[in-house]
Amino acid sequence: MAEDGVEAAVGRLVQLLLERRVTLATAESLTGGMVGAVLTDVPGVSAVYRGGLVVYATDLKAKLAGVPDELLAAVGPVHPDTAAALASGVRERLEADYGLATTGVAGPEPQAGIAAGTVYVAAAGPRSVQVRKLQLSGDRSAVRRGSVQAVLELGAEVVAEELD
Repeated sequence: MAEDGVEAAVGRLVQLLLERRVTLATAESLTGGMVGAVLTDVPGVSAVYRGGLVVYATDLKAKLAGVPDELLAAVGPVHPDTAAALASGVRERLEADYGLATTGVAGPEPQAGIAAGTVYVAAAGPRSVQVRKLQLSGDRSAVRRGSVQAVLELGAEVVAEELD
């Protein structure tokens, strides 16, 4: 993943948010705040970015982001339903129009039988929640960077679809 891919993705997303005067919040697991860091590199983003939660530990996904305990017990932290619940939960808890979420296994080792590089990114808006499964290759850093780019791209797609 090239850095210009991340820059293009964040630029498009922030432009859409600013044009439409809507807000965004983030819930991050494997990316550990990288999505929020990339967003806050953009001048003027304070008009649209409400904030983010780093919910690396499974119990914090429930306590802070509102993922139901029953869901986490049933499917675990790395699952499309968990990603969707993270995006919806952070949207609600941080009172934003849109929520983005990342959860997955950065590696290098598998986690609970889930292969390294398995990632779910999600975007939640007023009318829909979309989840995308990624199977990323490379080292831990590459998996995390690829996750950042993918969630920003998905967020831009959802904002554009809902508001066009």
